[in-house]
Amino acid sequence: MSTATSQAQQTANRNPVDWGVAVATAQRLIKPGPHVPMEEAEQAVAQLRDATGPAETHVRELTGLGLDLPLHPADVVDRRRWVEAAAEGLATLTDGALPIGPSRAMGGVLAGSAGVQAGMVLAFLGSRVLGQYDPFGGDQDSGRLLLVAPNIMAAQQALDVPGEDFQLWVCLHECTHRLQFTAVPWLRDYFAGEVAAFLAGLDETATSAFQRLPELVRHLRQRDADVGPVGLVEVLQSPKQRAVFDRLIALSTLLEGHADHVMDAVGPTVVPSVATIRARFTARRRGGGLLDRILRTLLGVDAKVKQYAAGAAFTRHVVDEVGMSGFNVIWESPETLPLRAEIADPAAWVRRVHGR
Repeated sequence: MSTATSQAQQTANRNPVDWGVAVATAQRLIKPGPHVPMEEAEQAVAQLRDATGPAETHVRELTGLGLDLPLHPADVVDRRRWVEAAAEGLATLTDGALPIGPSRAMGGVLAGSAGVQAGMVLAFLGSRVLGQYDPFGGDQDSGRLLLVAPNIMAAQQALDVPGEDFQLWVCLHECTHRLQFTAVPWLRDYFAGEVAAFLAGLDETATSAFQRLPELVRHLRQRDADVGPVGLVEVLQSPKQRAVFDRLIALSTLLEGHADHVMDAVGPTVVPSVATIRARFTARRRGGGLLDRILRTLLGVDAKVKQYAAGAAFTRHVVDEVGMSGFNVIWESPETLPLRAEIADPAAWVRRVHGR
């Protein structure tokens, strides 16, 4: 039994998602990835391992964050190992945060069902995610940085861009995420606390939705038919839950957009084909067949893509206005993080925080 599966099962009594079932489900469904000659695969793995040090050095020099922190390597994994690691991190994050069912027996049934559903999501994402920084996995001080070799190779081949450039470009994004959490000591606990608050209010959201059912039906009829999963969640929320949700959306949009800005701002001297990679990668994010687009919509992946663009635009505006050092004030405390409304109006954040 894998370490991730064992740890997930140990928390099953406290967590209504059985992450052991999720791992088993995902690993049955997920495909191994593109067929690549062994020599080529080994070379790609070695290059990815070697790329993380230079990538994070570039990120530190550009952002001014974490200049005195030690450099840690990444774990280069296949799809199955990513599933295990992702489940382990999610089990740690959600352990004790979700409401438990009325009885141990019923809780076990519901946890198993939730595990199957979570496993299906992990299988879908496991064939697409290029890399991930998990602040709740691995070492508590440095977290765990994962690079999914078969997905990176498949994407590089599909985009028809230089392999080493693309590998470094991906590493720049993920190393930025790692630096956000390792160079900002309070961010990990703040994020975990907000997630716990959101999950703890799910019962309240469900009760409020039932009580407001006629109002919600009228509201949905008045809105566009394609509200998406994020829009539907917002309709169902109580005011208290909506406030927590807004903070999480603002934070995740900031983190993704900041990483997207950095990976491009490092510039063509480091990644010569960065403009071509960005153009083709952005088009690829919007692409896919009908079934793929439906699944992405249901899972909120399309909303995630919009987060990248909105967060990058916010970061770019603030850096242009007050410089990188002025932008870095954002990491001083939860009070200096942008509000959700300020993501779309970065000048409002500059006025509030910098008094301009």
